[in-house]
Amino acid sequence: MSARGGISWPWVVAVAALFFISGAYLGRVSERLDRAEPASQAQEPKQPNAPVPIPGPATAERAEALTGEEPQPVVEPGSELDYPPAGGARISLLIDDLGRSVKDVEVLQQLGVPISYAVLPFESRTPEVVEALRAHEAEILCHLPMVARNGANPGPGALSREMGADELTIGTQVALEKIPGAVGVNNHMGSEVSSDPESMRAILEVVAESGLFYVDSRTSADSVGYQLALEVGVPAAERQVFLDSVHETETVKEQFRRLLEVGRERGTAIAIGHPSSVTLGVLEEEIPRALAAGYEFVPVSYLLDRTTIHPQ
Repeated sequence: MSARGGISWPWVVAVAALFFISGAYLGRVSERLDRAEPASQAQEPKQPNAPVPIPGPATAERAEALTGEEPQPVVEPGSELDYPPAGGARISLLIDDLGRSVKDVEVLQQLGVPISYAVLPFESRTPEVVEALRAHEAEILCHLPMVARNGANPGPGALSREMGADELTIGTQVALEKIPGAVGVNNHMGSEVSSDPESMRAILEVVAESGLFYVDSRTSADSVGYQLALEVGVPAAERQVFLDSVHETETVKEQFRRLLEVGRERGTAIAIGHPSSVTLGVLEEEIPRALAAGYEFVPVSYLLDRTTIHPQ
């Protein structure tokens, strides 16, 4: 400024130049900052809610811990879930020809389902087998020997068509006495006797007087046992499937599948088998699969018919 208080123009020009230079410098600095990527954007965004991986092998429990959902089973062909659904079918297994080995009883008990046991009355170890079955509170039948048409030997104490009514009555009574605790009777062989109404009536009258039931093993298509039992007031049932007429693994498996098929169709099915190693091996394998599909295994006494049939 001048001494007289006027404006000094050189100073004004200098100050203006200074402001211009400062503005240009600040503008360049701002441009550089705009081009630089902020540190908050240059890093991977954090996900504080992401699950923490759990080291170790993949298991169902670990998968559930990670996802919060129970994993669904993977069903492989041939697994325990590959039988068709049971649809409420009830299945009975009747094992014949016991009386020669107590070990058979222990093995069968390990199958873990109700089984009915038919014991031959005159075998070497019949008393021990019956005692073992009673200790297990198992369902016992007297496996009554009867003569067959093909000449096969039914063993000691066999009832024949040549016997009169009194002999058949006494023979049946003696056989039943050998199986204390029996709740039913089924025929062992007997295609000749079971097709004869007179012989079967004499036998079934003893069964009725003893308060037992009768299962027709159906060793003959001509058998009259089931119908005649109902006529005389004996609760009765009849076999639908033989598991092991042929003692080969694949055949027994096929018959077991047939048993379940019949059960689905009828609602119930009864199979007869024997305590062979082949049959026991198949049952050990197939029963768990059938249970997984919903089939219910029950004693044969659960599947009896009680309607009286009057002869024509």
